[in-house]
Amino acid sequence: MSADRAVEELLRAAAPQVLGALVRRHGQFALCEDAVQEALLAAATGWPRDGVPDEPVAWLVTVAGRRLTDLQRSESSRRRREDALAARDRSGEPARGRSTATPPTTPSRCSCSAPTPRCRSPAGSR
Repeated sequence: MSADRAVEELLRAAAPQVLGALVRRHGQFALCEDAVQEALLAAATGWPRDGVPDEPVAWLVTVAGRRLTDLQRSESSRRRREDALAARDRSGEPARGRSTATPPTTPSRCSCSAPTPRCRSPAGSR
């Protein structure tokens, strides 16, 4: 059996154990499942090159737990940004970086090269 095939079999056997440990510890099945998938991907790409750790299931639980924390923080930050934007929209306050001022309708300079009697621009009459 090749090393890649052995790693694949090990990951197939460990995945349910890792998912179960994360769901028991953290709940949120969908986020745990995403975190486990990311940990399995990291293992599938790294272990054939670097070697299998002494405790592969523990390694996967640790990595998946860290990925879960990252996912939770990202989700929480996204929710806070959306809530803040929705609150600003409800209050009528402009969002940061957006101006409610209308752009000027008249140019600051006349678009013709020299003011002439035919120029109708307000800037040309200056």
